[in-house]
Amino acid sequence: PYLRRAIWLAASVAKTHNPILKAFYEQKRAEGKHPLAATGAVARKLTYVIHAVLRDRKPYEPIA
Repeated sequence: PYLRRAIWLAASVAKTHNPILKAFYEQKRAEGKHPLAATGAVARKLTYVIHAVLRDRKPYEPIA
């Protein structure tokens, strides 16, 4: 539960400060998703990013 809370908190911050994840969040909201569901989608996407950084052993570099 602690890791899930940490990722959820990171997603909550990222959806307002990271332009890529902010656009993703707004896209999910435009699709009609509940705000918590959209935040969950951001958390899942952030989890994939964390996994890729650890797997490739490279620093995070946003695409845009």
